[in-house]
Amino acid sequence: MHIRYLIFTILCMQTTSVAFAQRQMENLTRGTVAVRQTDGVYVGWRLLGTDPEGIEFNVYRQVGDSERIRLNDEPISGATNLVDRDAPRDGGLSYTVVPVVDSQELNSTVAANVWEQSYLEFPIQPIDDYRPGDASVADLDGDGQLDIVLHQTSRGRDNGSAGVTGTPILDGYKFDGTHLWRIDLGKNVREGEHYTQFMVYDLDGDGRAELVCKTADGTVDGQGKVIGDAEKDWRTLDEGSQRHGRILDGPEYLTVFDGLTGKALQTVDYIPSRLPINGWGGIGGNAGNDNYGNRCDRFLACVAYLDGRRPSVVMCRGVYGRIVMAAWDWRDGELSVRWVFDSGMSYPPYANASPFSGMGGHSLSVADVDDDGKDEIIYQAMVIDDNGKGLYSTGLRHGDAMYITDMYPNRDGMEVFTIQENENDAELFQTPGAAMRDARTGEILWSHSPVIDVGSGMAADIDPRYLGYEAWGGPGGLRNSEGESIGPAPRETGWSVWWDGDPLRELLSPGRPERSRTPQRGSAAREARGNAEPRPNIEQLRGPREDRDEQDTQARSRFRETELPDQQQNRELLRRRFGPQPTRISKWNWNTEEMDPLVELDGVSFSRGPSIMGDLIGDWREEILLASPDGKSLRLYTTTIPTDLRLPTLLHDPQYRLGLAWQNVVYNKPCYPSYYLGDGMKTPTRPHLNLVGKGEAIELKTAIIK
Repeated sequence: MHIRYLIFTILCMQTTSVAFAQRQMENLTRGTVAVRQTDGVYVGWRLLGTDPEGIEFNVYRQVGDSERIRLNDEPISGATNLVDRDAPRDGGLSYTVVPVVDSQELNSTVAANVWEQSYLEFPIQPIDDYRPGDASVADLDGDGQLDIVLHQTSRGRDNGSAGVTGTPILDGYKFDGTHLWRIDLGKNVREGEHYTQFMVYDLDGDGRAELVCKTADGTVDGQGKVIGDAEKDWRTLDEGSQRHGRILDGPEYLTVFDGLTGKALQTVDYIPSRLPINGWGGIGGNAGNDNYGNRCDRFLACVAYLDGRRPSVVMCRGVYGRIVMAAWDWRDGELSVRWVFDSGMSYPPYANASPFSGMGGHSLSVADVDDDGKDEIIYQAMVIDDNGKGLYSTGLRHGDAMYITDMYPNRDGMEVFTIQENENDAELFQTPGAAMRDARTGEILWSHSPVIDVGSGMAADIDPRYLGYEAWGGPGGLRNSEGESIGPAPRETGWSVWWDGDPLRELLSPGRPERSRTPQRGSAAREARGNAEPRPNIEQLRGPREDRDEQDTQARSRFRETELPDQQQNRELLRRRFGPQPTRISKWNWNTEEMDPLVELDGVSFSRGPSIMGDLIGDWREEILLASPDGKSLRLYTTTIPTDLRLPTLLHDPQYRLGLAWQNVVYNKPCYPSYYLGDGMKTPTRPHLNLVGKGEAIELKTAIIK
């Protein structure tokens, strides 16, 4: 009887989707994590998106080969975490989670060994003059566990800066530190955050992810094979030219690599080409144009379910004017073009420009905004439909930050919050500095600060006194769902993270390694500046100017109060300016209107933020992948705060999972699910998924009673 009931439950679970097709998604393991604490061992695991309603769990402790001991008296029906306060200090301690359906245990899951420190650390294979940058995660080898693709960078340049860079390096790793492969994109791919966007996703449904990115003559795949002509050097090497170090001639390719081996599977011509180089200007940004490769080489990328069932990769070119997107399918070992969107070229004064020209930003997102079961590409101020046609353009133009989710649960559908640049001559367009809009229609719900150039902003639920998300960026501080100012805003505008266990989101301030204190002048200074990664935005490090002024005033006041000798004051100022800074997670205190520190992590970021941040292991809360201060290893941090909130892993919300795929694109941003995750939330709707791979989802073929 129990077996019949179990089979009926699973059949119902897999056949209830009638409105939308089932999306291909990773079959994951439970992702169990166990972390040593002073008062025991914290254990967390995934509730999968396809788990039957009412599933429960038993948790077992084991020391070495000794008999397993069950920790819970009754199966756990609530949140998927516990603290084993009687955990021994013996070595070889591990924990196993066993699903329970209809009071019957199913197959055991992969056991988790205990982390004896607050993070999982593994060494990377360093390269001289390189440092770890952005990362992506996916199941590269088909075992149901996430693996890492790490971008290592050297002497990266912004598009506005001339100069020769290092070659972009992509490394495949498992989380135990096993190095799978290395791809060298070569000297004909320029290094910098606007250039190499790499998508890592299982595109063909074989249970293993592929890697897709732009390549060129001289790219070397993970098996040592060269793509194109290894002897060609297409860089401009005239040091006196604005084109110095840029690649404005030669072929451009798109390559699919095998995620397990790094082998190049197919290479095709990149769509579109860069030509004409002066054909990419427009009304975005400062409404300018150029002929030296600044605007033509602005790249973005994403993965989207354009047919509602299987993922496609979308490679994008252009931000400030002309914008082109090419959607590709990887099926049966072949790349094919699904569609190409092209806003078209225009030239000053841009009177003939398409309404979709100049609407790009330095990040993007993917979501089903019109609720038809198929994804759209949210490209800052515009949206492209699943068929490659423009859905709408807001006319808000270019900006540096954009967020989409169900921010206001009292409204139907999702909302999009954006901030906009208003530079120099572009002020004539009267664009608001920040705006909230309806994701489906583009209707502006509220906006503020016309003509003001707003550099950064954020949307997250941080104050439970107001239903829905708060948004901030630019004048006016923190704003509620009506766009009304409700008080001062947090200094942090780059990253938010679900960490402490309630549905409110915490704020993440990325740390940094120690900086060089050696003053340089003349050509040495110019070379140092040119060879460095773009500096972190000072607002990301210390907040808006008015906050920095206040911080400096307070610092000087403290020095006066303590009457520190001049030498001590100088040392303290040098420490603050050049010393390493830890990564901090803070909670917004809506009573004191300040950020209360929760935890400091000694990992650092060598770029704009974590290598990647998202729900990678354990329950629904998010992990943070950082570099060690010396850049020779990666550290994965997870929360150990118990929670009572039971939610499926965010990895099985398609919008959130696609966010992890695009997070490495240009100005990295946190991911958001398709539903309202905040104070006062309701139980989210079950996703319609078709799981592929060798994970631990409950299916007929694996649901065997023990």
